Amino acid sequence: MSASDRNLPEARFRYGPTARALHWVIGLLVIGLIPLGLYMVARGEATGFDALTGSLYSLHKFVGFLVLWLVVLRVLVRLRRGEPARVVPLTPFERIASAAVHAALYLLLLVVPLLGWAGVSAYPALNVFGLFDLPALLAPNEALAKRILGLHGLLAQLLGLLALAHIAAALYHRFLKRDGVMARMWPPF
Repeated sequence: MSASDRNLPEARFRYGPTARALHWVIGLLVIGLIPLGLYMVARGEATGFDALTGSLYSLHKFVGFLVLWLVVLRVLVRLRRGEPARVVPLTPFERIASAAVHAALYLLLLVVPLLGWAGVSAYPALNVFGLFDLPALLAPNEALAKRILGLHGLLAQLLGLLALAHIAAALYHRFLKRDGVMARMWPPF
């Protein structure tokens, strides 16, 4: 048995299957949303708002709205089930950094989609693929929409950087420390 196999946590140290599935689905969706958002804005500025750009915006709105509700579900699951026991004691720095990054991730995973929704409400650009409209959060105000969507974009980039830090920490624990921390969320399903 390898050292990493010995460090796989028992069930009491692992997140449940619902929490793991939500973690990975949300993570993959966010990893896709950030470059999609950057591309659709750049494309819209460079070529104007054509049918493809409109479809990219609709996809971004739809997936962003989905992420918001999946994060709400993830928070509810976390509140109901709590956090599993720690596999190994973390150093004080690791414990503080982990708590800070997780808190910031949760906050941004709620705030960024809400800002996007508020921004498209104020623009107004609530239609998604011509199929349905998101409920409006604000009255139309294009100047306000631009400020909100600018903040949405900046915070989305911060979310991306924090997600990269989270991934780097997981890989550090898996491949360098080999302490079983990553196995708390693995396998995804």
